[in-house]
Amino acid sequence: MTARPDRIAADIDALAALTDPDRPWTRRAFTPRFLDGRKYIAEAMAAAGLATRIDAAGNLIGRRPGRRPGKVLAVGSHSDTVPDGGRFDGIAGVVAGLEIARVFNETGLVLDHDFEVIDCLSEEVSIFGVSCVGSRAIAGVLPADWLGRAADGLTLADGIEGVGGDPARLIKAKRTDIAAFLELHIEQGPVLEAGRRDVGVVTAISGITRVEIVVEGRADHAGTTPMTARADALVAAADLVLGIRALALARSRGPAHFAATVGEFSILPGAANVVPSSARLLIDARAEKRPDMDAFLVDLNGLSAEVAARHGVAATPRLVSDNQPTPGDPRLLEALEAAADAVGASHRRMASGAGHDAAFFAKVAPAAMVFVPCRDGRSHSPDEWAEAAAIARGADVLIETIRRLDRRQDTE
Repeated sequence: MTARPDRIAADIDALAALTDPDRPWTRRAFTPRFLDGRKYIAEAMAAAGLATRIDAAGNLIGRRPGRRPGKVLAVGSHSDTVPDGGRFDGIAGVVAGLEIARVFNETGLVLDHDFEVIDCLSEEVSIFGVSCVGSRAIAGVLPADWLGRAADGLTLADGIEGVGGDPARLIKAKRTDIAAFLELHIEQGPVLEAGRRDVGVVTAISGITRVEIVVEGRADHAGTTPMTARADALVAAADLVLGIRALALARSRGPAHFAATVGEFSILPGAANVVPSSARLLIDARAEKRPDMDAFLVDLNGLSAEVAARHGVAATPRLVSDNQPTPGDPRLLEALEAAADAVGASHRRMASGAGHDAAFFAKVAPAAMVFVPCRDGRSHSPDEWAEAAAIARGADVLIETIRRLDRRQDTE
């Protein structure tokens, strides 16, 4: 009972061909190209023996009934991409689900539980500026006011309706019947490839905290103001950037995953002959363990005060958003590791530095993830690549995990 790499490769190639012209590999949510991809997936689901439906939030779901319908063992991910983004991010998890359904169908395996493959709507940031639309709805935490977010003459509600959902009945998308959710995903990093491991068992999806710092200095003439008499916002901001990197480097050497990046940076007035009066930084910080994030935020406040005093400027951090880490369900992690051992797949535990749909499923069901290697750790790039054999190996782990979970009483 093993997954076939050739069928996985064929699915990925077929979806990769459904891309915006001259923009490989682009298939963003709420676009005609996305609907083309959805049509392919729905037809593949039906061919694999799954009954398909679109829920109220626009998630595409394929179901295989079990002997005792009621509770669901589900796998899935997403089929939308970032712009110019990659052939495998999200797609690998959906295609792995298709292949698992084929294997169950061909071998005649009937589970006690219902089995589902879920293609979640808009995991990537969409034209509406929000992400994980479908999985948030499944968790019952999609904010109602998001439906009015507008872009390109459409609202998010229009977009959900356009993919076959029913935003007026969004509450119907919330699930209470999932016994376990498993998501296969490419690692999006170099660890598994470097360590020659088949799969990563994901201990936690890192929490993501974003902090804005506006540095207020003083505009002066760039030619006549002495170097020792300036309140240069950019110089102070540069010190902050280096200090933030040093804080993040120190924490990244600990046992748990931590990273921080200054991903947005701007200055005013932006003229060559004017000492910058203001600089804005936006920090993206990610932590597997919440105490690490709390300590980083304390250190960031101290760093900001120190830099402000040294340069004669003002610099006050402001919390923009703050999401807690999501640990993988301990019993599912053990089941994944036992399954990997059973199928002979080498494995290691590791954290995810990226966000995933599984984080929202975890709010309503036990959830866990497995990573498979990707070449050079590249992702969100046209160079993103994962071998079909590697995805099949991960799918084998999920097949064995599902069989084991199906026999366990604690998944009733």
